Amino acid sequence: MTSSDDAADAADAAVAAPRIEVLGVRHHGPGSARSVLGALEELAPDAVVIEGAPELDVLVETAVDPGLVPPVAALVYAADAPRRASFYPLASFSPEWVALRWARARDVPVRFADLPAAHTLGERDDDVRAPHRPDPIGTLARAAGYDDPERWWEDAVEHRTTSSLGTFVAIREAMAEVRADLHDEDLENDRREAAMRRVLRAVLKGGARRVAFVCGAFHAPAVHPDAWPPATRDTRLLAGLPRTKVATTWVPWSAGRLAFASGYGAGVTSPGWYQHLFASWERGDDVVAGWLTRTARELRAEGIDAAPASVVEAVRIADALAAVRGRPSVGLSELVDATQTVLCGGSELPLALVRERLVIGQELGRVPASVPLTPLAQDLARQQRTLRLKPTATATTITLDLRKDSQRDRSVLLHRLRLLEVPWGTETDAGRSTGTFKEAWELRWEPELSVALIEAGLHGTTVLAAAESKVAETAERAPDLAVLGALVGECLTADLPGALAAVVDTLAERTARQHDTLALLRSVEPLARTRRYGDVRGADTARVAGVLETVVTRASVGLRPACSSLDDEAASAMREAIDGAHRGVALVDDATLTEPWRGALAAVAADDRINGAVAGRANRLLLDAGVLEPAETARRLARRLSPGAGAVAGAAWLDGFLQGDALLLLHDRELLRIVDEWVASVGDEVFEDLLPLLRRTFSRFDTGARRQIGTRLRQPDRPLAVASTALDLERGLPAALRVAELLGLRGGKAS
Repeated sequence: MTSSDDAADAADAAVAAPRIEVLGVRHHGPGSARSVLGALEELAPDAVVIEGAPELDVLVETAVDPGLVPPVAALVYAADAPRRASFYPLASFSPEWVALRWARARDVPVRFADLPAAHTLGERDDDVRAPHRPDPIGTLARAAGYDDPERWWEDAVEHRTTSSLGTFVAIREAMAEVRADLHDEDLENDRREAAMRRVLRAVLKGGARRVAFVCGAFHAPAVHPDAWPPATRDTRLLAGLPRTKVATTWVPWSAGRLAFASGYGAGVTSPGWYQHLFASWERGDDVVAGWLTRTARELRAEGIDAAPASVVEAVRIADALAAVRGRPSVGLSELVDATQTVLCGGSELPLALVRERLVIGQELGRVPASVPLTPLAQDLARQQRTLRLKPTATATTITLDLRKDSQRDRSVLLHRLRLLEVPWGTETDAGRSTGTFKEAWELRWEPELSVALIEAGLHGTTVLAAAESKVAETAERAPDLAVLGALVGECLTADLPGALAAVVDTLAERTARQHDTLALLRSVEPLARTRRYGDVRGADTARVAGVLETVVTRASVGLRPACSSLDDEAASAMREAIDGAHRGVALVDDATLTEPWRGALAAVAADDRINGAVAGRANRLLLDAGVLEPAETARRLARRLSPGAGAVAGAAWLDGFLQGDALLLLHDRELLRIVDEWVASVGDEVFEDLLPLLRRTFSRFDTGARRQIGTRLRQPDRPLAVASTALDLERGLPAALRVAELLGLRGGKAS
């Protein structure tokens, strides 16, 4: 064979030799994404491999669905414990997303390569966080004096004239130097890279000749074929790992969750800016002018003057700043400085708006119906469409009138989701309302709710079935009657008749065996609230009424014995429970509840051996209810504040008695006189111990009430200022004329 033949054979072998190009990128880097596009066009691979758990391969076919709109995340979760999950977020400017869409548009096979989630989720505890990973592109950027890795990438990479493939060779070499300075062993990272190499070997074995592998730049030196160790070494490294069954799906993601502040390790500080940057490159638009135009539009929407001429000036300032700073192009820092100087008049306050809406962004991705969802997620999506409740990444407040069927259905859905621990909505203050027919909710869909929804799916295939199952399970594990009482109310607001029956049965059974009076007291108010307001939603509360009567009766019988021998901490808990039970009984206003309850309070109020905080409170409740005469109240107060009773014990009784408003002391001079004389008679040696207790008691009154009490003590004969029903027209005439002038009225007619 001649030398020319040898050369030809060598050339043929070179052409036929498989080729793997490792494209080391910065996750969510628009500059990296643009470079990946160029490299793919240059290489024209017949197989594309992307960093990610191999379980994501099943999602490749749905990536071309037009209904899949980023930002989205590939979700992998343990089938038997959905809370153990991993997200793989992707934005339109993510290099991985760009590579995935490029390959599917050309029918090029795509595979994912990383340590399988079946291993990582099998061994990971819910409370264990992933170890910190260095940002290699950020490391190089900081070494070059840049505060923004994307700015460095654009200046150092995008403005170079070399080929895109040559760029990634340079990046890989730079990463090798970065890794050489890291001396800490990282077994998890070694396993990940071994798993990546295993997939690459399988792709080559499958016949691919030109392979593009898109991965984090940090991994590039270790996964390039030049650095491959023997396959047996990788096999040993991956042997014996735990395994669990996993499932995968797409879920919506948000721009805010892409931000570094969200806690996502590969996050970026300015996803909205990167979105604009990549979209402008794709369209061939002017990046700087487009950004400042959007900024001016947002400022004008908030009533801030941002004229077109100001935008032109801001563009000029940004260009000048980039030139002064020696940078080949305008970056976000120059745009922010120009915005503050020209469009915001030097103020930093409007920049917060720019950062929230533009720099970070408010986009929420969409997932098409073709993506396999859990049955529960499908049911929720159907109800969201029916009720016209669209999930959004930004907070939205809605007010519901429960007298209207459609709005009551919205309320029911939100209450059910809250019971399932999928808190899409948070109940807020509904403002002034004349009844119980109004609710206000703040809605905000967070990506983590997708995981919570999957976990809730273990209880049922529909929101109704899952909520009823979850409530029944919670009732079985309820530690006390108070929890069960609250569950009864939640069953009514969430319209869960099946769960309500189960909870009431459990409550009735527990009540019959319950000997803890404190627990009985704490369950009165939620049951009474359910009994009182259940009819707003058309619920049948007859069974609740029967349980409530049993609870109040048993609590009344056991109240006096339960209040004996209480220390201060136990007395505080008992007083709080008594207050709650009293509110519940008053709310229902039924003689079958009121009579035994007031009798129990009377027994506690008349017993001087009971802790003063409890006895004093019982006396006040009876006085306010009109059961205890003012003269008898004054006698009991005087007895408990007598020198023989002890100053500290008297202060506790007074604290319980005065809890509430100050009108009692302002209107009853005898009570105020007794308290004043008692405080004056306390010796110096006791007063220092007494002062904190008295300060706590009187600090509950507002400033005006305390001032009136002081005035009354200084001038005991001065009548209390009370609004008179008589009209002094002469004194009111100047004010009336001024109001008429402000309203444009003269002599009762419009001027």
